[in-house]
Amino acid sequence: MTDKVLQWHPGFCAALQIELQEESGNLEFYPEYELSKKPMRIDTLIVKKMTDSPVRKNIGRIFRKHNLIEYKSPGDYLSINDFYKVYGYACFYQSDTEKVGDIRMEEITITFVCSHYPREMLRILEEERKIAIRKVENGIYWLENEFLPIQIILNHELSSDENRWLNSLRTDIRADQETDRLIRDYKAHKDSKLYQAVMDLVVRANQKAMKEARDMLCDALKELFAEELEEEAKKREQKSERIGERRGERIGELRLSELIHRLLNENRLEDIRRVSEDESYRASMYQKYGL
Repeated sequence: MTDKVLQWHPGFCAALQIELQEESGNLEFYPEYELSKKPMRIDTLIVKKMTDSPVRKNIGRIFRKHNLIEYKSPGDYLSINDFYKVYGYACFYQSDTEKVGDIRMEEITITFVCSHYPREMLRILEEERKIAIRKVENGIYWLENEFLPIQIILNHELSSDENRWLNSLRTDIRADQETDRLIRDYKAHKDSKLYQAVMDLVVRANQKAMKEARDMLCDALKELFAEELEEEAKKREQKSERIGERRGERIGELRLSELIHRLLNENRLEDIRRVSEDESYRASMYQKYGL
């Protein structure tokens, strides 16, 4: 693992778009959407363009017109404060419009995506607000007895077949058939910037697993990193060429300086002028003086 802090959120937004790409004609994505001019923002806002057209993808079946998505990276936890913060964002989003009632609360949904089951948060919600939780399918939980449609997605519980890229946003991927499918899926879409963003994050977050997978999937990984390796090789080659050019220039300067010095000692001023202008004459003089 590198010392640099991994930036999970851009990869998450890209994975979200991949998972919902079949609905791309109906959904608009706004990563890091600023809810106001002040530093208040939700991780992703998804707006349905056709409200009467339901989203078929499992993670989006709860969606209405305006859908706020809050993401917690693998090392982070979903707390009761996070719940009320995002709930407050939903209220602020509804109210921060030019006209009163431009957005109705019944048009808003909230989705929390995280890697840890928020047991304590749910306990408090059940005690204080009688909110219950219902498991819809693996990794997808809906909150009940709440006015706003709210769901919690545990990305590590999602099906690796149905939600491969959201499921891959983890630090515990193993070198197995799952890794194989992930890499092969990437190979089929490697020109896509969305897939590039997610795969770059997954590889850096699971370096050990990817290293182990190299023996099993050597050709796939070589192709995966081919462009990066080629770029590195070019940089090294260019650096060597620059060093060689500078060394050659320095040697040439010393050689010419020595030749001029000898010509000055012999008071051969005309020859000094000629060697500075005539390359073939300069070469003959180098040979004459053994330089």
